[in-house]
Amino acid sequence: MAASMSFCISRIFRSTLKKHLTNRWFSSIPAGSNLPGLPLGERELYHGIVPTHSSITLSKLLNSAPRCVYCGFDPTADSLHIGNLLALNALIHCQRAGHQVIALIGGATALIGDPSGKSAERPSLSIEDVESNVKGLEASISRVFTNHERYLWKKQKQLKPPRILNNADWYKDIKLVQFLSTAGRHFRMQKLLSRESVRSRLVSQEGMSFQEFSYQVFQAYDYYYLHKQHQCILQLGGSDQLGNLSTGHDFVKRTTGTDVYGVTVPLLTTSSGSKLGKTAGNAVWLNNDRTSPFDMYQYFIRLKDSDVEKHLKMLTFLTLPEVENVITQHRSNPKKRSAQRVLAEQVLLLVHGQAGLDEALRLTDALYNSSPTTLGALAPAEFDALFQGAQTHEVVLQADTTVLDLVEKIQCIPPGENAVKIINEGGLYINQQQMRNTQALIRKGDHILQNNITLVRIGKKKYSIVKWIS
Repeated sequence: MAASMSFCISRIFRSTLKKHLTNRWFSSIPAGSNLPGLPLGERELYHGIVPTHSSITLSKLLNSAPRCVYCGFDPTADSLHIGNLLALNALIHCQRAGHQVIALIGGATALIGDPSGKSAERPSLSIEDVESNVKGLEASISRVFTNHERYLWKKQKQLKPPRILNNADWYKDIKLVQFLSTAGRHFRMQKLLSRESVRSRLVSQEGMSFQEFSYQVFQAYDYYYLHKQHQCILQLGGSDQLGNLSTGHDFVKRTTGTDVYGVTVPLLTTSSGSKLGKTAGNAVWLNNDRTSPFDMYQYFIRLKDSDVEKHLKMLTFLTLPEVENVITQHRSNPKKRSAQRVLAEQVLLLVHGQAGLDEALRLTDALYNSSPTTLGALAPAEFDALFQGAQTHEVVLQADTTVLDLVEKIQCIPPGENAVKIINEGGLYINQQQMRNTQALIRKGDHILQNNITLVRIGKKKYSIVKWIS
């Protein structure tokens, strides 16, 4: 009887919460729809709006005068990733339209943890880790805005510089009792419980801690603070941030009487619907100490044809006619992957600048063009980065060292295999050139590159790096 009553209460509770999650505060936008004044829809960066049916009002505000727009980024890692670039690009489109944009780093809220899109509680972060991560995000965000203006902004009009803020700067002076007695009275439990990020966790086996439940309250206060201090009227966020954006709208409206707005940006997914990001375990990071420019370039070069047009719209600032032209040329000869190359080059310019793009192109050329000249132009560190996982050997060069001597010295032939047989049959490559002469003497210029390195390959993928010692 007790078990049956418990089941009924749970079912009624779930049903009640579902009814509270209505369309009153949010409308999903049909694909290709636009928000007049901002080109987000045509770039597939416009997912929905809070409150519902407010797009005309918001458009009038955005078109009547420069406004303040912000987007938040929690420093749960020391770098942003490609998925975050959608929100950053949406901010840049706002900046291009003449608005003041703010990138808000959650130095305080990262200590709480956003439950949005999570089936379990986030691991706790120390204050030291968060502070270190804040610096990494500041570098990511600043670099993207700088590179955009330097390499991708083609108009004479000067852009308003972005502001990068940290919400730890205002929370450090707010006492808990003061916060609850002033801000806390304006939040209604019915609506807080109706948010999908809360609702899904409350009916799960693990449940939800008060710490994570309170996250939406603090994000809402951020909106209030930025509205009061910087006159922000629009918050951008991923589509998984719907509940947080709605709570922010409600709080600012109740405390100031002013309407503010939220626009959601879609999550970056593949054509199969798979999410990209650190939670999914397939993140492509914006900081080069996590993902090198070469690895980022190769990621986009390998992108499926079915994904490339969407990514060109979302991740680059090419005009739509330029995107259409790129796709048309690509379809005439898909094997050349010309659209993927344009995409990779545009994203690299935005994230790593010209130097990063040049590095990626140089390493790509060295890896795939089988030229000793391009290999010899690489610095030792670039060599190590390009051939990650290759065994590195320091070898003293002697006048009578032969190809067979070198192979035996670095032990690159699998145990039990006959080195002479492998070499004679064409299984050995030195500096990407096939070598069949076991008795050839190792010489600078012939086998030793100008950077004093020799790249040895057995078969298709087993590399060894030889650094010569005089």
